[in-house]
Amino acid sequence: MNQHTTGSKYEYFIEQAASYREAHERILSQYGERAKVLTQKKTRVGGFLGLFPRDMIEVHGYITKEPLMKRPAPGDFHEEKKKILETVGKKDPVQDTLLKELRELKVAVESQKHYSNGMSHEQPLFKEIQDLLQDNEFSRKFSQDILQRLRRELSVETLQDTEVVHQKVIEWIGDAICIHTLRKPEQPNVFILVGPTGVGKTTTIAKLAAMHRLGIEQGENASPGPKRRKEVRILTIDNYRIGARQQIETYGQIMEIPVSAVESSSDLRKYLDLYSDADVIFIDTIGKSPKDYATLGKMKALLASAGASAEVHLAMSATTKCSDMLEILQQFEPFGYQSVIITKLDETSKVGAIVSSLWEKGKTLSFMTNGQSVPHDIQRAEVVQLLINLEGFKMNRSALEERHSNKKTEQ
Repeated sequence: MNQHTTGSKYEYFIEQAASYREAHERILSQYGERAKVLTQKKTRVGGFLGLFPRDMIEVHGYITKEPLMKRPAPGDFHEEKKKILETVGKKDPVQDTLLKELRELKVAVESQKHYSNGMSHEQPLFKEIQDLLQDNEFSRKFSQDILQRLRRELSVETLQDTEVVHQKVIEWIGDAICIHTLRKPEQPNVFILVGPTGVGKTTTIAKLAAMHRLGIEQGENASPGPKRRKEVRILTIDNYRIGARQQIETYGQIMEIPVSAVESSSDLRKYLDLYSDADVIFIDTIGKSPKDYATLGKMKALLASAGASAEVHLAMSATTKCSDMLEILQQFEPFGYQSVIITKLDETSKVGAIVSSLWEKGKTLSFMTNGQSVPHDIQRAEVVQLLINLEGFKMNRSALEERHSNKKTEQ
């Protein structure tokens, strides 16, 4: 949107846009180098029937009719502005309006001056938030998205309030976390856990199996009263790692859960038929590097015998750096995993890499583990449980719990 007014030596214009950058690009496109900006301010423009008004930037400026002179240096801006206003004719109809707006918006205009990297001299909270995101190991892409939302959605006045800004950033981080909804399948529920070596898949399988075997429900949505003990079976195809089969069999003996080893697709189909009366069948898989494509291909072919109704989850360690998490998420994509289980939360105080990688790949979170104890050190994924691990942020936990109370898993 733009308006023009013609004076004796100058043409004046008013340009509105969603941001100063957009307005500036429009001005250059329409008027070229002769266009000069005098003032800028925030304004609200009503939508349909005056509903849903939008925040806009309104820029006032002029176009000189005189020959284009050498552009003044940044430090000569005030001198240039003084000369311009002195040469405007006293009878010019827009002069008084421009001078009035210039006086009223002087502070606001100065507060909109930016560093070359987009930060504001008058907004130290930008740098504080940027440092906190970096300290918590959020990815560059995620951090830039948060900082852009700060500039776009919060007013200059709001950006002076540390507690409000911190709480808003934490809310946005929480909004980026998607919780997986556990479905209620027909018997048996086949639960497959895949992932790279060393992330604790076997221990996680044991914890999940114990939860179901003992009828333990964890998380905010756990229902009161006694729980029905479920019939659980465990299958393992990890017959190559030293001690892997013995470890899962030991867990099975303690929990009185049958454990069977699978070496082929026919074996898998046989045991799935044999255990068709069970409530849940957990399948522990080979832990290999995501770059070991040959082994991963064989494992995928074997697991295909479990059928399309099987639920596949990807286990990743919380101690993994963000770039490696992104690679793992990508390399295990052929398995068609429905969600991610984060392990070893007790071994790190940084959750930024977890949130960033899941957000960038659009993945959900189903469970979190935070220790070696079976079955206690595992819980349903909850947004607030991740957010409270953020370091350096001031947060209102009760407000966060209320905001994210609808993000719960089901069973």
